[in-house]
Amino acid sequence: MSSSSVTSETSPSTPRSPKKLRIYSHSALLYWWPVWVVGYIMAALTYYQGAELEIGDSMTKIHANSNLGLIFFVVLFLVILVTNFSVRGLASGIIIMGLGLTFVLLLYFNLWESVFGWFISYNIYLNVGAYLWISTVMFGMWVIIVFGLDRFSYWEIDPGQLTRDSLVGAGSKSYTTQGMTLEKHQDDLFRHWLLGLGSGDLQVRTSGATREQIDIPNVLFVGHKIAAMQRLIAEIPEVRAV
Repeated sequence: MSSSSVTSETSPSTPRSPKKLRIYSHSALLYWWPVWVVGYIMAALTYYQGAELEIGDSMTKIHANSNLGLIFFVVLFLVILVTNFSVRGLASGIIIMGLGLTFVLLLYFNLWESVFGWFISYNIYLNVGAYLWISTVMFGMWVIIVFGLDRFSYWEIDPGQLTRDSLVGAGSKSYTTQGMTLEKHQDDLFRHWLLGLGSGDLQVRTSGATREQIDIPNVLFVGHKIAAMQRLIAEIPEVRAV
């Protein structure tokens, strides 16, 4: 989970990779998939196990167990918290151990009901329509942004060159990869591993007279991407005679 870095070397013996590589930086909505997944699960449970109630002139289904609504809102709250507050490295482990210790102590001293009894007494009931509407809107936004809008701009790596490009007409900028340093960050346990399933943040430092630091956050499968990127930036580009 600690960051790792590597500096490119231009060596003729480096194996060639003829393909280009594109790196996409995603928005924080990438990590919101548990909301619509849990929402659809709760909608299915409510539809098949819920009781029909007449509200006004229409019939609706509501599950008798209010824990379904509680679980959905807890997942929603945790996703909002994780995607807005980054907890990296040792701090994430301390938080997990602290939460685990608190849970064990509350159970051991029989304080669970007295601490949370009043709060849990206010039950949460959602019908099938509520789960479906929230989940479908969230799923639609997730697909449009992750597989659409996030791909309008990208980083393209060729042998010996890194280029920032865009599909909407914005200007592009290229960097030589000689002496370039790559740094991978996957030290946020909650965001990168639990929600991102192996995502991470990529940091690029260029060399030369005008050195720059380029931050590329929320890259899916960053470990695989950085390995391919290392091979490409280490290659010496072919020079064709005119």
